[in-house]
Amino acid sequence: MDAQMIMNEKIKASEVQLTGVNGEDLGIVPTREALTMAKQLKVDLVCESLMTSPPPCRLVGRGEAKQQRLQEKRQERKRERPAKLKEIRLTPHIEDHDYDTKRNQSERSLQGGDAVLLVVRIQGKEGAKAKESLERLTADLAHCGRKRTGIQLSGKQAAVELEPV
Repeated sequence: MDAQMIMNEKIKASEVQLTGVNGEDLGIVPTREALTMAKQLKVDLVCESLMTSPPPCRLVGRGEAKQQRLQEKRQERKRERPAKLKEIRLTPHIEDHDYDTKRNQSERSLQGGDAVLLVVRIQGKEGAKAKESLERLTADLAHCGRKRTGIQLSGKQAAVELEPV
């Protein structure tokens, strides 16, 4: 849709390519007639584009057009916002309750559109246990996030990065 929504009496064209409330094609109709139809059906006549002649217009339920516009703007804003990377730290020998808390934190971040970096601090020979914890957590979060990187084991930590699905 255009930056400014053009509807009802603001449509200046003499005739419009009209689409009905249920998406049916009503053909080219004089604008005055289309406005009369809109009033009878208690709906709005909304212009979808000014790029063609006659402009395509559709009959949309009252307030529905504005609601749709707001929703589109909200989605656009969400897409424009840069994704953050949240770091969530764990230990190799994590208790079930703590594990659930970390899983819930990760889930919230992923569903909010942010990427998550899961980090397990390692001391001594805990590498295998740390990797096991990360594999379990990535499996539990598979419904809302996928691996961006594999599980990386370095001297002092194991890490994996998840991005939202």
